[in-house]
Amino acid sequence: MAGVIEVAALQRMFKGPAGEPLPAVDGVSLRVEDGEVYGFLGPNGAGKTTLVRMLVTLLRPSGGTATVAGHDIRREPAAVRAAIGVTLQEAALDPLMTGFELLSLQATLHGLRKEAAADKADDLLARVDLTQAGAARLGTYSGGMRRRLDLAMSLIHEPGVLFLDEPTTGLDPISRKVLWDEVRRLNTAGTTVFLTTQYLEEADALADRVGIIAAGKLVAEGTPAELKTSVGASRLEITIHDLETRAVARDLLSRQRELLDPPAGVSICLQLEPGETALAPYVVALDQAGVNVDRIDLVEPSLDDVFLLKTGHHFPSDSDSAEGDAAAPSETDTTGTPHS
Repeated sequence: MAGVIEVAALQRMFKGPAGEPLPAVDGVSLRVEDGEVYGFLGPNGAGKTTLVRMLVTLLRPSGGTATVAGHDIRREPAAVRAAIGVTLQEAALDPLMTGFELLSLQATLHGLRKEAAADKADDLLARVDLTQAGAARLGTYSGGMRRRLDLAMSLIHEPGVLFLDEPTTGLDPISRKVLWDEVRRLNTAGTTVFLTTQYLEEADALADRVGIIAAGKLVAEGTPAELKTSVGASRLEITIHDLETRAVARDLLSRQRELLDPPAGVSICLQLEPGETALAPYVVALDQAGVNVDRIDLVEPSLDDVFLLKTGHHFPSDSDSAEGDAAAPSETDTTGTPHS
């Protein structure tokens, strides 16, 4: 049986500054099953948004194939659009309309009568925690409120497949939690969710499976647990402020386990054996050697460790990256055809 989303060697090329072809999405293949939350994780500029824009028929592929809800994205774009809901990074919302008016209008455009459209608007406002703001003009909404309203609009026709392109970027923790809760509720009700994100914790918390993209290529795929297990064992991070006792500790621990390069702010990083989780033997050994430990942490493998293993780089933090898919420097493809 085919997956709800099937992608085979999908590619999108753009023109570079000198007219050279630059791949924004470079031969990506993946499959999303019915009822999954598939997390598409990558830093800004990796190709996430470009892939989503192709899957929702807003951008033509340069190569490869894809089907969404059983429909080919090239040959059946109207059928694809009818089957999906989409929340993109930038929503065009009329600042003079209220939230209730916008949702009512959208529901009417989807064929609901006036009373049913009003009921649908009220229901969706409640689901995204905007009931109190339903009568306010959109020009007064915060960024988080606008993102939650955009999600509500994508749910008007109760789509079976929902694309969320970095839905929580820049949101405060409360707005992010509201969106997370709604994604979980939708998925429990049977909606298949394709979620792009630049947040490691978001992919870890929401996704059944994760695909990691870097420089336009899919570099890893699996459940969060599988990906983290593939990295290896946990590690011990120890902080010791006193330089003399720190040297004693390093000498002692290096005879027991391999020492790794410690991250910033950590004195000693110790590689543990697979399945090893007990701190007591190390704490006792250090205490018997007269070492005063300021902090000791057992750190399990993370998705950042997976990214480091696959790319040789740590996953960039929010402050390290600029907004958008930087891999697409031109608004034309390699044949000079404008985006569709």
